Amino acid sequence: MAEKFDVVVIGAGAAGLMCAAEAGKRGRSVLVVEHGKKPGRKILISGGGRCNFTNYDVTAGNYVCRNPHFAKSALAQYTQWDFIAMVSKYEIAYEERDHGQLFCLDSAKDIVEMLLKECDLPTVQQRYRCDVHDITQTDDGFTLMLNTDIVHCESLVIATGGLSMPKLGATPFGYQVAQQFGLKMVPTTAGLVPFTLHVEDKDAFADLSGIAVPAVVTAEDGTSFKENILFTHRGLSGPAILQISSYWKPGQAVSIDLLPTLSLDETLQAMRDKHPNQSLKNSLSRLLPKRLIEAMLERGDIEDKPLKQLNPKEVQALHDYFHQWRIAPNGTEGYRTAEVTLGGVDTDGLSSKTMAAKTVPGLYFVGEVMDVSGWLGGYNFQWAWSSGFVAGQHV
Repeated sequence: MAEKFDVVVIGAGAAGLMCAAEAGKRGRSVLVVEHGKKPGRKILISGGGRCNFTNYDVTAGNYVCRNPHFAKSALAQYTQWDFIAMVSKYEIAYEERDHGQLFCLDSAKDIVEMLLKECDLPTVQQRYRCDVHDITQTDDGFTLMLNTDIVHCESLVIATGGLSMPKLGATPFGYQVAQQFGLKMVPTTAGLVPFTLHVEDKDAFADLSGIAVPAVVTAEDGTSFKENILFTHRGLSGPAILQISSYWKPGQAVSIDLLPTLSLDETLQAMRDKHPNQSLKNSLSRLLPKRLIEAMLERGDIEDKPLKQLNPKEVQALHDYFHQWRIAPNGTEGYRTAEVTLGGVDTDGLSSKTMAAKTVPGLYFVGEVMDVSGWLGGYNFQWAWSSGFVAGQHV
């Protein structure tokens, strides 16, 4: 005999737990199914274990989606202020960091425990180390084979996340369910991910590993972010690189302003007036890490000479080089280190108000499994809370 539930939620991450709690509050009988051994694994490691759970400033413009309007409804129905109110209700201490990012003061565990308390209802059950072997649509919902159990539900919520961080159990399961029921997919790639460099660039800059530089990084589509970049053994990382990676396409270059707070031509002119015999290398090393300047000299990108010997054409060339340092990544580090998966279930097939599949009654998708990817800074968690909440009102 099949067990019967009103709702089955597959995935005990941020969006799945949020949806289960909201459905449970409405008196719906809910079963949360998770193939891992514990809930909220991505929450626990996020933000260096402090969980950047939302941002003070959230708009649909902070998301990458083929339909730029899709996220608006859910974000309006359940805002960052609603989640902050829940965090405050549970007396979880938090702090604001740069750009309105909010982090737990103590531990990401506080957020997971809060969600589990929200799910601590007589109507909500959770099962871990539980695999879904088969899903069949019926006249009044869905029948699922879970390990050796058969379960029936009216509403089925796919909250399985994307492909990023496979060590945490990421699989393409959610995409396979979408395809099984005829929903279209937007091709997936790694987002919020470090760049790898071509061999010649990697060899030139690998010794700079650990050096961070404030910069403005611009993609070929014109999107730009002002944050630190970080040199690594494999290439480039840091907040600005992670952000721009979501807008970069293979084969493209990115432009990096390495001196975003000054104008190099004017600065060099002022330096030359004061110290005409000072070398270009020493002058630039006052503006940027010396090892970076040495690497650029070694590559032959710039030539060392006394400032007084620089002609106007050379000054302009230096100005252009440092303000528009172009580098073509070889690729990215991929899903292994990506914080998010770009693409996923095509939102054209989903209701922006409820997260329901338009062509499959009772089927819902929440969180990262769909083609909605946030910027770095708490936006992906806010999408999990918002999409999970609105689905929870309708399942």
